[in-house]
Amino acid sequence: MTDRTPIRVLIADDQDMVRTGFRFFLDAQPDITVVAEASDGEEAVTLARRLRPDVCLLDIRMPKLDGLEATRLLAGPGVRDPMRVVVVTTFDLDEYVYGALNGGACGFLLKDSGPVLLAEAVRAAAVGDSLVSPSVTVRLLQHVTATRAPAPSPLASAPAHPQEPLTERELDVVRLVALGHTNAEIAASLFVSLSTVKTHLTSVQHKLPARNRVEIAAWAWRTGHADGRT
Repeated sequence: MTDRTPIRVLIADDQDMVRTGFRFFLDAQPDITVVAEASDGEEAVTLARRLRPDVCLLDIRMPKLDGLEATRLLAGPGVRDPMRVVVVTTFDLDEYVYGALNGGACGFLLKDSGPVLLAEAVRAAAVGDSLVSPSVTVRLLQHVTATRAPAPSPLASAPAHPQEPLTERELDVVRLVALGHTNAEIAASLFVSLSTVKTHLTSVQHKLPARNRVEIAAWAWRTGHADGRT
């Protein structure tokens, strides 16, 4: 067991078996506890606002209110105190990916990604990182490099030229973010502290500007900073 306070999670899915499976696995983790379940989007928003879980796991296709709209209400632009939302779905569709990320989600996971990745997505969201299913990430980056992302899209949110030049170290951090590394992995790779990585990311978000690390990664791929073209 861990001495740290467990990550509090809300699960929203209209299928009882899915919620039961997620709860069974997540509750078995020493650092995660499920505090609420919802079978539709309206219930998810109501419970999330009342309980303020650390992470909300939202399905997309739910009755009353779909997961994309629920995400916008809980984490979207203009929300005063946004929550950390991970969208978990069966449907690997570009429109869902873009809708979730535009709506403020910090993660996008396919249900067939497996329980281990589910737990990692929860942990990443809880500390401000993002985790997107590998297959989705590859396709997302292909859209970025080809500049074919549909509008509106998080891929085009940050301008090509930042408001202030990024330092070499900030660009190092950006490249690793674009390759899908977590803050801890970036710190280990660059031989710096975790707090230093977070400081660089905060500076990068301000300079681009970008709302989250997904937009930072998108900017890096779109401008050639991720693969060393610039």
